[in-house]
Amino acid sequence: VQLVESGGGLVQPGGSLRLSCAASGFAFSSFAMSWYRQAPGKERELVAWISSGGESTNYADSVKGRSTISRDNARNTVNLQMNSLKPEDTAVYYCNTYIVYAYWGQGTQVTVSS
Repeated sequence: VQLVESGGGLVQPGGSLRLSCAASGFAFSSFAMSWYRQAPGKERELVAWISSGGESTNYADSVKGRSTISRDNARNTVNLQMNSLKPEDTAVYYCNTYIVYAYWGQGTQVTVSS
């Protein structure tokens, strides 16, 4: 199982970013996918979740209404569109799936600062 995140960077408050995760090594379309984040000194937290077929999604209250998780099962990718970014969104963002065990990508840094 391999998960590779991309799309992070430095953005001003109010800006937008689109994170992507390229998955390989498993039957991607059969498994739910999630995005987590971890800010310095804080525990890793769930940001968004999407079902295997993409019909169902769930979001942390902190990003609800500002973020959209989506997936392309033909391309084995899962994306997180984040809008109206705030300084408190600054964190390393991780792609995740559970296949008996939890699998994580290496993370992509998102920094929201003026």
